[in-house]
Amino acid sequence: MRDFQIGNRVADMTVVGSNVDYRTLRADDVARVPVGVDAAEAATLILSWTTAYQLLHRAARVQRGHRVLVHGAAGAVGQALLVLGRLAGLELWGTARGEHMALLRELGATPIDYQREDFTRVLPGGFDVIIDGIGEDGYRRSYAALKPGGLLCAIGFSASVQAQRRMLPILMEIARLYLWRLLPGGKRARFYSVNVMRARHPTWFKEDLERLFGLLASGAIRPRVADRISFDEVPEAHRRLEAGGLEGKLVLCPDLPSRRDRVPRPRETATASKEAPATIVRLPSSESQRDLRK
Repeated sequence: MRDFQIGNRVADMTVVGSNVDYRTLRADDVARVPVGVDAAEAATLILSWTTAYQLLHRAARVQRGHRVLVHGAAGAVGQALLVLGRLAGLELWGTARGEHMALLRELGATPIDYQREDFTRVLPGGFDVIIDGIGEDGYRRSYAALKPGGLLCAIGFSASVQAQRRMLPILMEIARLYLWRLLPGGKRARFYSVNVMRARHPTWFKEDLERLFGLLASGAIRPRVADRISFDEVPEAHRRLEAGGLEGKLVLCPDLPSRRDRVPRPRETATASKEAPATIVRLPSSESQRDLRK
């Protein structure tokens, strides 16, 4: 126990089994959530933003002025990487589809339209760090775009998944990352997993998450919530995730009424923007007293 009291706001990364009203969690595993922060915004930090923070500060150990390329920069982790990278004083580039170029500029990165531009030619001297969750061509092009002594952090392989490749070739691609360490030139490569990092360093996860909650409470960061959904919308939410194109997180709110029973407030509809559809509604006031889930 860490002197928790009934009614304290806490958060944890539960990985599976979170589509429920209540969960029983170990007190040693949960992080404190500051009073007053929006519950949905706090929930978005637990996976994507902790992943981004650990990639920059635990895995890559970036320094001010480092030149960093983020693949899939319009996604949840990508956006968090750009925001946190800007706070760390990094020079940032991000790849995304053409329709997301304005978003990347807004987040402080030089956008690269991967459908029209070759990221390997953007910076002739090479990048200090490349964070790649796409895995196109087995990460070869990302590795080639590093400067001598640079680091490639692989965090996923969505290109192989979309191509419906079998698991064995994907595992071989990951194994190749570690073999590249033996090549001359001093370039490095590693695969990052938030679950593996947490298993090896459990205290880091709580420290990093609570640090992010502090940034949220101070207004230094503002995660994007694409929509707040009720339990009856979970199937549709998965279809939206599979379709892609979201510029924020879908947050499951147990206390939220069914959408068919809701009427959007005129103010909410009028102020909806590209980061939140017009159907977004606020969490019920009782949600502020509940614990948070991924």
